[in-house]
Amino acid sequence: MGAGVVASDPGPTRVLLIEPMNLLRCALARVLAGEADLQVVAELGGYDDLGAVSPTPGPNVAVLGLNPPTAEGLAAVSWLAEHVPGCAVLLVTGVEGTDRIRRALDGSADNRTVKGIVGTDNTPAQLLDYIRRAAAGERVVDPRLAAAQRAWRNPLTRREREILRLAATGMPDPEIAALVRLSTGTVRNYLSGIIAKTGARNRIEAVHRAQRAGWL
Repeated sequence: MGAGVVASDPGPTRVLLIEPMNLLRCALARVLAGEADLQVVAELGGYDDLGAVSPTPGPNVAVLGLNPPTAEGLAAVSWLAEHVPGCAVLLVTGVEGTDRIRRALDGSADNRTVKGIVGTDNTPAQLLDYIRRAAAGERVVDPRLAAAQRAWRNPLTRREREILRLAATGMPDPEIAALVRLSTGTVRNYLSGIIAKTGARNRIEAVHRAQRAGWL
């Protein structure tokens, strides 16, 4: 660098917080406020509020709560990719949501915007580290979430998923049996196995658990 030329100070990393849970959002904002190199430029309690985000200067990192991931939350990723292209997106979710998020982003242009998926069980210090690394352009890998995700792979076979989808509509066992060309007793055995695999107490809870985990 030539004499007399002074490098400009880029200033603190500008962070956008999007988290529907007020208590969690306020707690994160308070943690970030104590860091000299990080500045919260906006706190949003809903994905529909993104229109209020100023693109100039836009946030460097958006911390987006997706626990559980919803269509609105995933649409927020697309909005950020389109309207704030220089913003690195850090998704915070539970183990159950990682498969759905990965499937939604796989092959999508939004995948380049997402710099990492981190777990909700991280400490504030770990989250701060992930934010700084995402701001630096690094792709963040949460090792605990990755390990848990491997253990959270879909335990249901294709036939079990087929039967559970039909059960989710409220269809009686005999009708399910007729559609899948099995006996009613066999269908009931499948449903008993599904309940056991999902750790549910009944088929309704098994449906809910499988849907939340993205297994259907």
